[in-house]
Amino acid sequence: MKEAEMPLRRGWTTGACATAATKAACSALLTGSFPDPVEITLPGGNVVGFALANHELGDGRATVGIVKDAGDDPDVTHGALVKSTVRAGVPGSGVTFRAGLGVGTVTRPGLPIPPGEPAINPVPRKMIAEAVHQVAGDNADIEVEISVVGGEEMAQRTLNPRLGILGGISILGTTGIVIPYSCSAWIHSIHRGVDVARAMGFTHVAGSTGNASEMAVQKFHGLHEVQLIDMGDFVGGMLKYIRAHPVPRVTIAGGVAKMTKLAQGMLDVHSNRGAADLDGLAVVAAEAGADEKLAARIRGANTVAEAFTLAVEEGVAIGDAIAAGAWRTAAPVLKSADIELEILVFNRDGELRGHAPFAPTHNESRPLNRR
Repeated sequence: MKEAEMPLRRGWTTGACATAATKAACSALLTGSFPDPVEITLPGGNVVGFALANHELGDGRATVGIVKDAGDDPDVTHGALVKSTVRAGVPGSGVTFRAGLGVGTVTRPGLPIPPGEPAINPVPRKMIAEAVHQVAGDNADIEVEISVVGGEEMAQRTLNPRLGILGGISILGTTGIVIPYSCSAWIHSIHRGVDVARAMGFTHVAGSTGNASEMAVQKFHGLHEVQLIDMGDFVGGMLKYIRAHPVPRVTIAGGVAKMTKLAQGMLDVHSNRGAADLDGLAVVAAEAGADEKLAARIRGANTVAEAFTLAVEEGVAIGDAIAAGAWRTAAPVLKSADIELEILVFNRDGELRGHAPFAPTHNESRPLNRR
């Protein structure tokens, strides 16, 4: 098998690493011996082993570190040292959790964990508690402190600060396994962003495809940072979650190329999913008033951005037509009389190039918006 055909290697979540570290540390606290490798059972039933990177025993506590291997996924926490320190807990307290250095603390409502608690998600908490019970019994009183070396710096490359998770990363995972390029962490952040906005009482959220469109839509509407959802290429993923967790007003903001792809029916606007159709864009331009000469130039353009520039120079409102088309693609995903949808199309400089104003999404046959 050629290297290019080799299957992508799966990895382990921070939750799985924290569970393994906790089990090994708990074993050492009770027996004085560290199991290496240490085996844990994943939620799906598979038993997997983890090698210990370091360990320490003394002063009524035991600490184990495990290096996270994310496989072939470009995970921000790949190679991170996930550590668990266990101590005897208060009698009757059961398994309790603390945030060590590099693990965040929840400060805003709407997340699966309430404010004031360590950002250790429910499934990892369940996995860790079950591992403790395997070693120390069902009635064990154990305090578990999870830390991640360099976690505070890693968190700055995630959406944690915007979600109100301060001081470090979150301990995540629902299966214990990282599937390469599944983008599950990004989808998770989109969901949590919507949850936090709803919990804080906001009735308007704006999903953006990138930094430029995010800054532009924030300025356009004067939005709080919690109302900004970094949806990236996952337009459909965000809309499906909002359909199940409604917000009265939803804005989709993006650059000219990605919004053109949305207008052409692509709910995942990643470059790997296909390029925008310049022939189709030329047809839209013609419908918006472009003559055949301009339509031909758009068909021959190198990029969508160039095509938009050509249209703007000729006074053709191609952006409004694209915004209307994007609205018609996105609205059926929401399809609710209680949710209004807006599309904003910006260029790289944050200048508005197209607008489909708010309208109820149950009306899927929204007409073209012409200036």
